[in-house]
Amino acid sequence: MIAKKTVKDIDLRGKRVLVRVDFNVPLTEGGEVADDYRIREALPTIRYLMDVGAKSILVSHLGRPKGKVVDSLRMDPVAKRLSELLGREVKKLDDCIGDDVEAFVKGMKEGDVVLLENVRFHPEEEKNDPEFARKLASLAEVFVSDAFGTAHRAHASTCGVAQYLPAVAGLLMDKEIRFLSSVRDNPKKPYMIILGGAKISDKIAMINNLINKVDAFLVGGGMANTFLKAIGAEIGGSLCEDDKLDLARELLDKAKEKGVEFALPVDLRVAETPESTRVEVCSSKKVPEGYAAFDIGPETVDLFKKKLATAKTIFWNGPVGMFEKELFAEGTNELARFIASLEDVISVAGGGDTASALRKAGVADKFTHVSTGGGASLKFMEGKNLPGIEVLEDK
Repeated sequence: MIAKKTVKDIDLRGKRVLVRVDFNVPLTEGGEVADDYRIREALPTIRYLMDVGAKSILVSHLGRPKGKVVDSLRMDPVAKRLSELLGREVKKLDDCIGDDVEAFVKGMKEGDVVLLENVRFHPEEEKNDPEFARKLASLAEVFVSDAFGTAHRAHASTCGVAQYLPAVAGLLMDKEIRFLSSVRDNPKKPYMIILGGAKISDKIAMINNLINKVDAFLVGGGMANTFLKAIGAEIGGSLCEDDKLDLARELLDKAKEKGVEFALPVDLRVAETPESTRVEVCSSKKVPEGYAAFDIGPETVDLFKKKLATAKTIFWNGPVGMFEKELFAEGTNELARFIASLEDVISVAGGGDTASALRKAGVADKFTHVSTGGGASLKFMEGKNLPGIEVLEDK
């Protein structure tokens, strides 16, 4: 278990605190925040800092401006939504370093909150440039990292600033570390992992890291097609990583050798294209010519539910179908609602598409923990050291 100091372990009253948050949220075409989940998840840390009289200087990236100022990626809509959620105005500054920013920060009062401009407008951010990190750090007396979603990136605002300031975890970062550590390092058994998403290649390192701890992998999504083809199924026009068929067989053999079940779909929901309005269910052994699989079928849903009903720990990474489309969301929605209904089970979901799918199914709040980081949670479950966590002070 990784034990890092948090905001509750140090005295922050009256201190200027640089808080790296992950406000990389989707925006509507009109430039409003489309999904405020990540903003809401950071509220406990921000409110705690306000309550103890710290002066909170929030910094985040938004989108991929590639080191240039992109007006559509300014932080204004985020500041507006954050102000609504906090019930008080959060001023957004026009840059994240420089004289104007320094002057504003000097005038902050205890409990104040300010949001800096998109840190990725500066090319030095992603290069983890020491001078840029020093300028950011000079605004504050303490660094608080609450951006788990970017903890796998060694950037100036996630890592570099910790060379100049005492660095501790925010409450969200602490929660992410605790829950993901519990399912990675010390899961209660039986332990089931749902694997979905498009590619096996994204998940190899995680499968290898967890294969000694898990009782069963339940596989859906596009990656299931590669496993199915590897064992001789005819998958029609379904998405498949043909260059990973040998690897798929190796993983299946390795699981068998260790007595770990690898449950693949027994039936599939198929259509001619993702846009088709006619959907059919077929055996996973043979997808008809001209059709492709876009979701697991009802028999597979029942099979997976039977297995999940016995679990004490469930980790879910990747939707089991093309959940964005109503016709292919059934498998993901059914499993999500079923897991939400289970009692006495630790249910943890990776971020990214998995988190979006659970929110769409309306059950994210019924899971023990839904991570705010897609890539970061995957790297964490692979057993990798995340640079944004490494730099924080140990308890």
